[in-house]
Formats: sequence, structure tokens, C-alpha cells
Amino acid sequence: MLWFLASVGGPGDGAVRHPAGRRRAAVAPTVLALGTVSLITDVSSEMVTAVLPLYLVAGLGLSPLGFGLLDGVYNGFSAVVRLAGGHLADRGGGRHKWVAGLGYGVSALCKPLLLLAHTLTPIGLILAADRTGKGLRTAPRDALISLSSPPESRGRAFGVHRAMDTAGALLGPLVAFWILRATVDGYDAVFTVSACVAVVGVLVLVLFVPGGRSGAVTAAGRRRPTLRAALALLRTRDLRRITVCAVLLGLATVSDSFVYLLLQRRIGVPDRWFALLPLGTAAAFLLLAVGAGRLADRLGRWRVFLAGHVALLAAYGLLLTSWHDTALPYAVLLLHGAFYAATDGVLMAAASDRVPEGLRSTGLAVVQTGQALARFACSLLFGAAWTVWGDRTALLASAVALAVCAAWCSLTLRPAREATV
Repeated sequence: MLWFLASVGGPGDGAVRHPAGRRRAAVAPTVLALGTVSLITDVSSEMVTAVLPLYLVAGLGLSPLGFGLLDGVYNGFSAVVRLAGGHLADRGGGRHKWVAGLGYGVSALCKPLLLLAHTLTPIGLILAADRTGKGLRTAPRDALISLSSPPESRGRAFGVHRAMDTAGALLGPLVAFWILRATVDGYDAVFTVSACVAVVGVLVLVLFVPGGRSGAVTAAGRRRPTLRAALALLRTRDLRRITVCAVLLGLATVSDSFVYLLLQRRIGVPDRWFALLPLGTAAAFLLLAVGAGRLADRLGRWRVFLAGHVALLAAYGLLLTSWHDTALPYAVLLLHGAFYAATDGVLMAAASDRVPEGLRSTGLAVVQTGQALARFACSLLFGAAWTVWGDRTALLASAVALAVCAAWCSLTLRPAREATV
């Protein structure tokens, strides 16, 4: 990845110069509070995510195509409401906290409903409702992080938040694994505990995250954003370029669940250990997220973002090889976690630089919506390709598409020079 960091973009490509003698701002309390909410919520969400592929494919007997449909719903349906959530938060005069809280609440209510669903249609509807909650909360939450952080340290702020979020992602599969081993009706117990933990996350948000009209967010209330102004963001060249690149790369990003299923097939992981595979990704993400954010502030956000996709391409390559060493799962999961560390928060930090404060939540939602729709399409296409051609051919096609899209984006972004703060 080092050559990629050196070749993409110029010195001003998202890198932020710190004035001589100026002390870097500490991470804002709002970021830490939101990180705590995300940590607790991710424990709940990842408990379900860790067992869902096996529950659907092995337990309910869904085909890869059927699972691809549900996985696409789970990861992409939020795109339908992200713009609405972002616009509501901005138009409400900076009510980012309360729109985010509504989203967290909807997702919490969906967890116990999984206890009642045992066929494709009701499970799909519940997952769609859960992702609706995620869609409502994601952009307002990221807007709060951005608005409460100075531009020169936004990469680090998002890195800290994503690290805390990933700590929850690390704990969630462990809790699910322990429950599956300790109970008879393991899946039902996982869904029940997940619902209880989600409620705790909502309470922490309500009690400890500052209200949307205070602090840095007050700038959003100076002028009430209109729908026309929100749609006009798409005509902004820089934001449009960011969105197009996120969409293209998302179209070639195989979902986490498929990566874990492919890895299980390669190394023959027993079903009872399957829930532990996401721990490798989460651990790497946790260790690398803050460093990747700080590196993005120093060297350029697009350099780090595209280097993360090189790491993902390397993970695909390892899954396609005939290598069967015991180090294979560790290498794949390390690269998978590095991909998320270098892309998730870094993309939001890069987009924040190009969106005015009054439309910050809406602007971030534009990028997130494009990426979510692309990943939804990728889940459908990959599931269909797996069903028709087999898993290796489907992964090879995704790897080629990712390489082509990454190369195109690196050429497109090379002449770009992001604002220097």
C-alpha cells in the first residue's frame, strides 16, 4: 500500500497543515459520547450480524441468491432514508441528536421481532426496518462528529469514533459466541440479549450526548436549509466526484458476510466457530482506525482511502489463491480490517471538507446513500453470480472490477487538490 500512498494525489490532497506552534485540538466530548453510543449499539448489532449468515443459510436453508437479497437489504436499504434523515436533521435547525435518536430507537425495536420471523419475507421486512433506523441516524451522527471537530483533526476524530464503534463490533460476536455455546435455543437468546443492549445505547444517547442546538452545531440553524439547496449539492463538482468514486468502489465491494462465508469454505471453519470470524476484522479495524485517521490528516485523505481498497483487493487475492496455510484467515481478516480503518471514517472526513455547515448532515448523506446503494447492488449481483457460476468465479469478477474502479478513481483524483486548512 505504500506505493499507492505515494502515487495518489498531490501534497494538498486532503492533507492538513498545522500552523507552527499551534497545539492540536483534543477530541471533542461529543465525539467520545457518540463513540460510547456506537460502541454499545454495535455490540447489539454485531451479535445479530455474526450469526445471521449461518442462521439464514444453514438454519433456514436459504440459497446464496436468497441470502444475497437479504444481505443487500440489510446493508443497502438504509440508502432509501439516509437523505431524509440528513435533511430532517439540517432543516430542524440542528436537531441532529434527536433524528439520530429516532434511528437508534427504531433499530432497537426491530431486534426482538427476529424472534417471530422464520421465513424470507418477514425477515426481509424486519431487516429493512432495522436498516431504516440506521439510515436515519448515520448522517446526523457523522455531522455531529464533523461539526464538533476542527478541520485539521477531523480524520483523527472520525478515527476515534470508528475505533470505539469497532470495539463494540469486537465484543458483539464474542457475546453471540458465548450465548450460542451456553444456551439451547441459541439464536433466540442472541436476538433477545441484542434487543436489551440496543435499549441501553438509546438511553446513553439521550442522557449524555449534547443537544443539537448547542456548541458547534448552532451554525446549522442560521439559515433553514431547503430541499432545493440540498439537491444542489449534487451539482457541486468536488462532492459529485467524491460520490461517484464512492459509488464505483462500492459496486465492487463484497459484503462482509460473503467474505466470512468464503473464508469458512476455504479453511473449513466449523459452524460453532463461525461467529468468531468477524472478530479478526474488528480487531484490525480497532487497532488501525485512529492511526489511519491521523495519517489521512497528514498525508491526504484520498491517498489513505484508496490505499484501503488496495488492502481489500489483496484480501480478495488471498481468497482466490490455493494457499491453505494456517495464517490465511489471519492475513485475510487483517487486510479486511485495514480496508475499513482506511476508508470508513476517512471518507466522511474528506466529504465534510466539501459541505457547508448548514447542510453538513445532508451532504454526508448524499455520499453515504450512493455508497449504500452501490453495496446493495453488489450483494445482489454477487449472490446471483455465486449461484450461477460458483463462489470463486464470482469473487474473481469482483476483484477485477475493484482493481479497475480503484485505478480509475486514482487517475480521477490525482489532479485534485483539497483545501488546506
